[in-house]
Amino acid sequence: MSLKDIKYTFKGHISGFLRFVLVAFLVMLQIAFIISLSLMMSRNTIYYYFFLEFFSLIVILVLVNNDISPSYKIAWIAIVLILPVSGHIMYVLWGNASISKRLTRKIYGHISYGLKYNEQDKNVIESFDREYPMITRMSKYMRKENFPLYKNNKVDYFPMGEDAFDAMIEDFNNAKEYILINFYIIAEGKLWDRIHEVLKKKLDEGVEIYFLYDDFGVMLRTGKNFERDLKAEGFKVRVFNPIHKYMDKLYMNYRSHQKIVVIDGKAGYTGGLNIGDEYANLFERFGIWKDTAVRIEGDAVRSLIITFMQMWSVTGDEDEDYERFFRTNTSVRSNTYCHILSDGPANNPDNPIQDVYMRMINYANKYLYITTPYLIIEEDMKLALETAVKSGIDVRIITPKIPDKKTIKMLTNYHYGKLLKSGVRIFEYSKGFIHAKMIVNETSAIVGTVNMDYRSFYLHYECGAWICSPKTVGEITRDLNEILAHSEEISYEKWKKRPLPVKLFQWFANLFQTLA
Repeated sequence: MSLKDIKYTFKGHISGFLRFVLVAFLVMLQIAFIISLSLMMSRNTIYYYFFLEFFSLIVILVLVNNDISPSYKIAWIAIVLILPVSGHIMYVLWGNASISKRLTRKIYGHISYGLKYNEQDKNVIESFDREYPMITRMSKYMRKENFPLYKNNKVDYFPMGEDAFDAMIEDFNNAKEYILINFYIIAEGKLWDRIHEVLKKKLDEGVEIYFLYDDFGVMLRTGKNFERDLKAEGFKVRVFNPIHKYMDKLYMNYRSHQKIVVIDGKAGYTGGLNIGDEYANLFERFGIWKDTAVRIEGDAVRSLIITFMQMWSVTGDEDEDYERFFRTNTSVRSNTYCHILSDGPANNPDNPIQDVYMRMINYANKYLYITTPYLIIEEDMKLALETAVKSGIDVRIITPKIPDKKTIKMLTNYHYGKLLKSGVRIFEYSKGFIHAKMIVNETSAIVGTVNMDYRSFYLHYECGAWICSPKTVGEITRDLNEILAHSEEISYEKWKKRPLPVKLFQWFANLFQTLA
């Protein structure tokens, strides 16, 4: 039975909501303490004035000379200036990146361990350079950032989530040895019920199942015993970054947003999907939920395994034996080239995925299409898009007309202005919510988990597949043209006519966009 034959309604869990409320309450207690301390100190202003001035100067110097986003610097400088007492304490608790360095070093240690399993065939590089001499520097950059180039791959592109999940479930049914699963969100419902049923059957057949998910992503959509029940059934389960563990330092902000599935080392998936009924359009949450994914069969599956095992190891105490998950590819021979990309706070300040996006923009010769649910980008990326338009490139960005987060939608809308004025064409998908995260030009495409916003580029662990194949690029471009046919183009004149209260809110909110 296809997923299209199943219908369902949204389902939440009170236990997860209560846990969220508890964590929020504890954070609010910290904020109340900060405010109380500020009021106490204000009674003795004369004694603290010069100290605060000196400390403000130190904070500003640290921020200005740090290798972080300019928007992040501006946000914290504004907080320190607006809240001259509590702002300093907030920065020490939550804004100082050095607070999380110890945990970041641990994560980077596991990531670095996984890199030793990367393999690069020089013959593949030579073949690619002959076929695509104009973009060889882009591939060289990705190889330099430890993303090997693979040649023999078969890529299936899924323009809708339900199609991807149907194929994924079929692969689950055919699994013989192991299944690797990593999602940001798991939501109990009809989709999960069907996947769960198949996976339990495979456990009974002796298939090993490694199940990794983000704690924040499942908190409101699963029962309180979700992890315990899965382990009792035989799943190997790990939870990334429990939100209560680092609450005092807000390291809870750093989430694993990756989506990876691998079956028997032969086939793998990535894309914007999560396990939730809305992602397969089993019910309408914001109209039609438009999401995309790719299934990769061939040599590049090795990198999907490495990326999964890196994050799996992060959640444990020891690194896994990666070798036992690799399988030799003998069935696929093609000229479909792939890099598997991954990124996260432990990579900063390098931000390789953001840099690959910049190179996708800079290497476009005819057109550049982008889909993203959120558009909150830095000035350097805006400048790259504007320069592409001035160079004669047809640049189009597709965002949702129906938002899932209204505040973020208003910030997204605010970022239209400069782009529209420069000639970038912006469209809003009218039939529902577009959650797909893709960028494509005439030679290559990226399908993955990366939103065009600060959170994806700097705070979350992300992944995606860079694909160089005329067939796949053609399929994605045709799908994007279909999306454009169901989208409303936003003009610069219309954008300028936003109501004054909206403009005022956007101006203020934009100051803190990196903290949204």
